[in-house]
Amino acid sequence: MKDTEARWISEGLALLAEEGAQGLRIDRVAARLGLSKGSFHHHFAGAPGYKSALLEHFERISVESLEGAIARTDGQNLRVRLAELSRLVSADDAGIYSPRLDVAVRAWASSDTEVAAMQARIDDARLAALQAAWRPFVATDGEAHAAALLPFLIGVGATAVVPPVAPDDLRAAYELLLPLVPEEPAAT
Repeated sequence: MKDTEARWISEGLALLAEEGAQGLRIDRVAARLGLSKGSFHHHFAGAPGYKSALLEHFERISVESLEGAIARTDGQNLRVRLAELSRLVSADDAGIYSPRLDVAVRAWASSDTEVAAMQARIDDARLAALQAAWRPFVATDGEAHAAALLPFLIGVGATAVVPPVAPDDLRAAYELLLPLVPEEPAAT
C-alpha cells in the first residue's frame, strides 16, 4: 500500500472510531489529512472503492493481530499463550482491542450487509484461532469450541456495553480466566 493511500485508510479508521460510519465522509477525511479530493480519487475508485479498501484493511489487521499473537507463543503452554494475549489488550492502538473502533464497526454492520459480512469473517477467524489454541488442551472439539467462546464473548461483550469496557478492565477480566486454563495438554 502506498504511503498516501495508507494515510487515507488510517485516518478513515480514526474518523470511524471517533464518529461512526455517519462521520466517515471523504471531504472530512481529506480535510483532516490536508489533502485534496483529487488525491482521494487517485488512490480509490470512488467512495465504494474506499469503503472496500477500508474494510479489507480493518479485516486484515483484526485477524492478523490475534493470529500473530497466538503464533508468537506457539509451543508454549496454553496458560502462557492466553496470558500473552491478555497483555496485548492495551489502551494504545498497538494492542488487539480498540473499543471505539470495534463499537463503530459493529454498529455499522447492523445497517450494512458488506460490513456485516466482514464482521462475521472477523468473528469466525477470531473464534477459530482461539479454538485452535485450546484444542490440544481439551479432550474434544466441542470442549475447545466452548472454551474459546468464553474469552471471545467477553471481548464482544466488552464492546457491546455503553460505554465500552476500558482496556485495563478487559485485561483484568481475561486474567481472571487464566486459573481455569489447563497447564498441560489433554491426555489422548
